[in-house]
Amino acid sequence: MAKKQNTTTKKKSISKTNWISKYMDYVLEHEKHPKTVYKFTKENKAKEEDFYKHFGSFQALREEIWHQFHQKSIDLLEKSPETANFGSREKLLTFYFTFFEMLSLNRSYVLFVLQEEKDKLKSLAQLKGLRKDIKNFAKTLIQEDNEEKQTKILQKNESIFSEATWVQTMFLLKFWMDDSSAEFEKTDVAIEKSVNTVFDVFDNTPLDRVLDLGKFLYKERMA
Repeated sequence: MAKKQNTTTKKKSISKTNWISKYMDYVLEHEKHPKTVYKFTKENKAKEEDFYKHFGSFQALREEIWHQFHQKSIDLLEKSPETANFGSREKLLTFYFTFFEMLSLNRSYVLFVLQEEKDKLKSLAQLKGLRKDIKNFAKTLIQEDNEEKQTKILQKNESIFSEATWVQTMFLLKFWMDDSSAEFEKTDVAIEKSVNTVFDVFDNTPLDRVLDLGKFLYKERMA
């Protein structure tokens, strides 16, 4: 007599990447965040414990999305053979171009989550991890620069530069959000001018770049 086959199939576990995709899709389709992990996992035919294997809360998931934007940009930067001989200025430029291209591919989600809250501080809470990522990346760039300088007087301050890079990132993020130019070409211009200005400031030759950036920002605000 043939044995009865076990027809019960084990549900396939949902990966961290898939949870992120499902969350972003939910936000875009419903124009709001899911209220509870229970309902969100049930709609995706999964158990709460499957979600909690990867994230302790929706807030942790939202922070992870920004971390992924950053990490994928870094991965692309490091995989490119052209960047092997780049200096810190060129690396930061390339990172920003890649990072904002990544954001542009997910523009609807990014605009929604950054503009939904009237209290801007609540919207910015999700960027806590990104701030750490950006500052660590900036410190790495300056460490590479400082190793090439024999005298300390020529070396850049890692803490100040990393904080300046984060402020620069926030400025560029706001600029990109307001940018209505084709393919966000004005954001590309802002990236190049702002990166050059920051490096020139730290190299003690700021005047020309600062004036150039100032003229550009004035023109954009008055346009």
